Amino acid sequence: MHEDGNNGTGEDTAPVAPRCVDQEFLALERELTVLLRRARANQGEMAREVHPDLEPAAYGLLIRLDEQGGQRATDLAAYIGVGKATMSRQLRALEDLGLIAREPDPADGRAWLVTLTDEGRGRVGQVREARRARYVSQLAHWDRREVAELARLLHELNGIAEK
Repeated sequence: MHEDGNNGTGEDTAPVAPRCVDQEFLALERELTVLLRRARANQGEMAREVHPDLEPAAYGLLIRLDEQGGQRATDLAAYIGVGKATMSRQLRALEDLGLIAREPDPADGRAWLVTLTDEGRGRVGQVREARRARYVSQLAHWDRREVAELARLLHELNGIAEK
């Protein structure tokens, strides 16, 4: 090694440490990690409340169908971020539980739409109402504007993540 600290190439090969650590983004990472861990646990709990045999990952599909109505399996797979095989397996399980049904797509007779059954809609509605009541109770000491701001910021964050 030369006296100038390089290996003779004129380039410094020592690892470069960050000049300053951005504490705000480290705090964001820490809090999101906690939030996501708790959200996964809550998702499993909500899924079991809908049906004891429901997989936690399928709960998000039911919520999507509840909010958006009939969807093609390919659109659901893209929204959730899974492959067609995984989506088919999850939809088959939901169909076996009587929570969803498939019906012809009126816009394209070759395609199928996945919809909630009356049973599925009722069960999802009960669980979502219980969840909302829990949020109201847990955040009762918050100003409504703070709740709205949190929802707005999370919506923005989710929008960035979808891109």
